[in-house]
Amino acid sequence: MSLRDCQAWKDAGLPLSTTSNEACKLFDASLTQYVKWTNDKSLGGIEGCLSKLKAADPTFAMGHAISNGLVLIGTGSSVKLDKDLDRAVKTMVEVSQTQTLTLREQLHVSAVETFAKGNLPKACDLWEQILRDHPTDMLALKFSHDAYFYLGQQEQMRDSVARVYPFWKPDVPLSSYVKGIYSFGLMETNFYDQALKLAKEALSVEPTDAWSVHTVAHVHEMRAEIKDGLEFMKNTEGHWKDSDMLACHNYWHWALYFIEKGDYEAALTIYDSHILPSLQASGTMLDMVDSCSMLYRLQMEGVPLGQRWQAVLPVTKKHTRDHILLFNDAHFLMASLGARDLQTTQELLTTLQEASKSPGENCQHQLAQDVGLPLCQALVEAENGNPDRALELLLPIRYRIVQIGGSNAQRDVFNQLLIHVAINCTSSAHKNVARRLNLTKGDSQCHPFVQPPATPAYFPF
Repeated sequence: MSLRDCQAWKDAGLPLSTTSNEACKLFDASLTQYVKWTNDKSLGGIEGCLSKLKAADPTFAMGHAISNGLVLIGTGSSVKLDKDLDRAVKTMVEVSQTQTLTLREQLHVSAVETFAKGNLPKACDLWEQILRDHPTDMLALKFSHDAYFYLGQQEQMRDSVARVYPFWKPDVPLSSYVKGIYSFGLMETNFYDQALKLAKEALSVEPTDAWSVHTVAHVHEMRAEIKDGLEFMKNTEGHWKDSDMLACHNYWHWALYFIEKGDYEAALTIYDSHILPSLQASGTMLDMVDSCSMLYRLQMEGVPLGQRWQAVLPVTKKHTRDHILLFNDAHFLMASLGARDLQTTQELLTTLQEASKSPGENCQHQLAQDVGLPLCQALVEAENGNPDRALELLLPIRYRIVQIGGSNAQRDVFNQLLIHVAINCTSSAHKNVARRLNLTKGDSQCHPFVQPPATPAYFPF
């Protein structure tokens, strides 16, 4: 792999304020692994590269920006609870103020600092400002893409890439991966044909592109093409199974097909063989929500889970007080409820309530009162055998749950919860709700009778 030095970054129109060629190459190595969703052992993995990057030039502002940004984008740490991260973000800002940076670099530092405060919309605005003048800035593109995903802003996630896509010519490093990033936004906004076309183009260039595989998995899921989805995952497994940061999630998609097929044993085999071991080895947030989501779906289907919740709880329990993303909180709650840990359940609800009242610009805390807390309370009521109360909590927020982020496929667990509690309602006032919900299960985002609008002019098809 040819990594870019100072001159190469300058030639690309993305100069970096450092005289260290080693720092520039390590920045490139870290960025590349982030985009490819894998820790490349030949490069030393992302953490190894970031450690060497700091040593190569401790005052390299963009080195601090990518390092802190990657920790924050992983949503496993917050500056409020992690003193080391808080100190690292402050150091980044201090370093940036002691030297002359380009406007692009200043914006990167500001965006990461803003993200650390929980103001994801403002951080996205800053990354978009970078992309207007530097459309091939992959760090700004990828950070904004992930942040839009956390915000549930699907059109913005798509259009952010659409605006810069024409600038990513084949000779630009990582250009094929931009196809995969773009394809995901298209898929989430129901442009399935275009999404599939781009994802397959990306895979024709790089078959190990696990994110493009992921888009194809989503398309088959949203179209209820179970047979095609199962065949695709089986035929491509050899290409994506070593993508350590995304393989677990792709296995999760594979298992979803089995659940929809009613083959619960096959789904549990994938869970036991791939999803739980990945969670226990990595402890990453994506692996956590995959494990919780999978078990909760199977539980709603009446599948005996044995002690599987008890195996997940020790990992999720550590994040009970985080409240970084409401999407994460809801999944942590599934684990404490499933394991019947009343103390952890109460701690999560109490501290989330406190966070919802805290001043500041944290967008997730602001959303907690209207959406996050009712959703979490509905999970509790469903577990406690109060389906009528759970329904009363879920119906008013049904069309706002998208705001907690995640994909359409991931959030479908909440659609399923709504249907399940409606079916079990005893109140005469609720007796027809389940029938109506079954007719509109997918709602406007994935309803089989709702077709996406005509392709906008800015889509390059």
